[in-house]
Amino acid sequence: MNFSFTEEQSLLRDSLAAYLADHYSFETRRAALKSEAGWRPEVWKAFAQDLGILGASLPEDLGGLGGGATETMVIMEQLGAALVVEPFLGSVVIGGGFLTRSNHPDAAQLIARIVAGEAIFAFAAAEPQGRYNWADLQTTARKDGAGYVLNGHKAVVIGAPWADHLIVTARTGGARRDAGGVSVFLVEKSSPGVTTRDYPTVDGSRASEVLFENVSLPADALIGPEGEGLPLVEAVVDEATVALCGEACGVLRRLHEGTVEYTKQRKQFGQPISQFQVLQHRMVDMFIELEQSVSMTYMATIRLTDDDPIARAKAVSAAKVQIGRACRFVGQNAIQLHGGMGMTDEMAIGHYFKRATMIEGQFGSTDHHLARYESLSFPKAA
Repeated sequence: MNFSFTEEQSLLRDSLAAYLADHYSFETRRAALKSEAGWRPEVWKAFAQDLGILGASLPEDLGGLGGGATETMVIMEQLGAALVVEPFLGSVVIGGGFLTRSNHPDAAQLIARIVAGEAIFAFAAAEPQGRYNWADLQTTARKDGAGYVLNGHKAVVIGAPWADHLIVTARTGGARRDAGGVSVFLVEKSSPGVTTRDYPTVDGSRASEVLFENVSLPADALIGPEGEGLPLVEAVVDEATVALCGEACGVLRRLHEGTVEYTKQRKQFGQPISQFQVLQHRMVDMFIELEQSVSMTYMATIRLTDDDPIARAKAVSAAKVQIGRACRFVGQNAIQLHGGMGMTDEMAIGHYFKRATMIEGQFGSTDHHLARYESLSFPKAA
């Protein structure tokens, strides 16, 4: 298959890489993480106004530039290579993904605000008991006149401290794990009854525990049909998972390149340790894992437009399995070859390892996606 990028996609990649090289150095990132905000709003504005990447993958008729999953993958790989913490995945991929499929009256306006860098979204779906089952919900939204009343608790909502809007899953019917009865809502974080507890994550991002206590929502807060939101959630999460795989490819490439460079400088017995054959074999194995991850990510990106949701889901899970294995293998070997100093805060390699470790479990662990692939390939007899 032809995995070559178009001229426009290559230009997008190169311009973003050049900007990040000039404005997103490792030390600059460390300083931003230690600040009270934990990110740099000026970078987010530059993404919108100078580079236009916030609209690159969104439809033209809604204010975007008309790209798609490939543009998202190209962007995410560069963001991963620079360890960018700004909330592109939550706002553009997930927020934009839900809004482009919604009948919300303000969808076009909200997407325009995302493109302009004025609106930031976070995905409030995970619950403490739910693991990776998007239907395992204790958060409820009960009918109240024409609208709804939302109650519940969402855990580890990545990017929520910076967000002004939340995409929230809640149960409007059915039992706790039923596929039916799941609904999706657009909630302003400033709404009465919404409280958050913010904290830093191990990889340098920020997240929140979000509590909803009798939050009143209008009828048009509903995204998609009531009680039939699970297929919508699965489609958007599949897109987000592939985007995450793209980010992982950028992280893995830096882990490998950084390790190769370090072994050329570190000497033992009077020669660089890169000359030792056993370490050369190890770094070749790391490179193979990287290249397999890139190929699987490309394939999953192509399959996102597949009309068959099962084929799409299988390709996504297959890619995430490879990414999970590669993150563990490449990350752990990078740290081992650097020695103890690899885990110090002053060295970039430790930060890449932490991000790779987080990616391994985000949107489903390796074991989860193996089980998902198996269930999709060999469905149980009725």
